[in-house]
Amino acid sequence: MQNLRGIFLVVFSMAAFSAEDALVKDLTSRQSIGQVILTLGFGGALVFFAIAGDAGRVWILRALTVPQVLVRTLAEAVSAATFVTALSLVPISTVAAVFQATPLAVAAGAALVFGERVGWRRWTAIVVGFAGVLLIIRPGLDGFRPEAMLVLLTVVAIALRDLVTRRIPPEVPSVAIAFHGFFALVLTGALILAFSGAPVRPTAPDLARLGTAVLFGTSGYYAIVAAMRLSDASILMPFRYARLIFSLIIGVTVFSERPDALTLTGAALILAAAFYTYLRERKLALTLAPAE
Repeated sequence: MQNLRGIFLVVFSMAAFSAEDALVKDLTSRQSIGQVILTLGFGGALVFFAIAGDAGRVWILRALTVPQVLVRTLAEAVSAATFVTALSLVPISTVAAVFQATPLAVAAGAALVFGERVGWRRWTAIVVGFAGVLLIIRPGLDGFRPEAMLVLLTVVAIALRDLVTRRIPPEVPSVAIAFHGFFALVLTGALILAFSGAPVRPTAPDLARLGTAVLFGTSGYYAIVAAMRLSDASILMPFRYARLIFSLIIGVTVFSERPDALTLTGAALILAAAFYTYLRERKLALTLAPAE
């Protein structure tokens, strides 16, 4: 029963993140990118500061002395700036498809940066997955969209964030890490606003959309944290790819997008490669696990 609850929470989380992406894409058509990032960051940071409690707030300050938290926060800032900019310029289905390459980038980064052993099978899967990315972005071809490269920068930044997160001391609470992740958006948004001109006064409907986006973002974050505490991560991982399905549905029904054959083929290659990498890592983990 706990595994079923965990699966439900992961699927809900992916739906929430997809809905947040759709709202952000819509908002950036009327408001500046910096303004949207700043507002989302402020709302999320406020939520996590409120629920941190006294002990958590002490750690929010203390975490600033932890180098891994600072690097993670910087990576979060870069990923937010590139991801929101990409959403404002590129079809949401394209952004979601390329974003699914993140687990492959994490596997590659673990090998190249931290020296973790990655065999030829997983390296082959990584190459196949990034071949799928090239099919979607199509550099040098007529359908090439340079702005889609922003999603690749997001993938690299998210991979760095996830790799550094593994190295954060266990005594640092998740709520403090989450607060700094959202506060990084405040600083990033303010920096972008400083160079992009004055913010646009949001209408009442847009304020409601911003509030809803914050709600989806924070609830999605909490749902996935709760899921990881309820169930084995190896059971939940395949269901994280539901985000692509939700984003494709939103892209077609809300934004009238029509992903072409190359985009769908590339997305299929990325998903197949990422899923194979997950299965291979799970098999190796079971092989290396001590017998009971």
